[in-house]
Amino acid sequence: MEIFEICRACEADLPVMMQIYARARAFMAEQGNPRQWGATGWPPEDVIRRDIAEVHSYVCTLKGRVCGAFFFLSGEDPEPCYRQIEDGTWMDPSPYGVVHRLASDGSVKGIGQACLDWAYAQCGHLRIDTHPDNIPMQNLLVKCGFRHCGIIHVAQDNDPRLAFEKTAGWKG
Repeated sequence: MEIFEICRACEADLPVMMQIYARARAFMAEQGNPRQWGATGWPPEDVIRRDIAEVHSYVCTLKGRVCGAFFFLSGEDPEPCYRQIEDGTWMDPSPYGVVHRLASDGSVKGIGQACLDWAYAQCGHLRIDTHPDNIPMQNLLVKCGFRHCGIIHVAQDNDPRLAFEKTAGWKG
């Protein structure tokens, strides 16, 4: 089993992070999901630079090599677009963490799970969304114990997103 480390991203990580996101866009297109990030070239470099500056950007490393990247923020209301959910409801109204822009370089299995496990360990309550065509991410979320809660909408495009949640406070 690989031992991954998660740490805050820094400006020096930006080139490899942008390569990871480019690879993720290509992978999603190959998997039948060209619209989620591919249509807009998401995430753009200025967004990643801002995430790094605001200390919300993280990298996953293996033996000192950056192999994954993601955004993480926790608090009372870290994701405003999650305030309105359709065709369902969130399980837990308590403060939560949010993960966005999760991607790996595809070099080894387990990078996505390592990032999600780390984020969950930080707060014990996570919310995340993904495009309906992103089957690999949906499978990862279910594998990691997330439950589908409904549909949310993001500002980047008009496609709905499947909303997922994992919480220690769920009494289900």
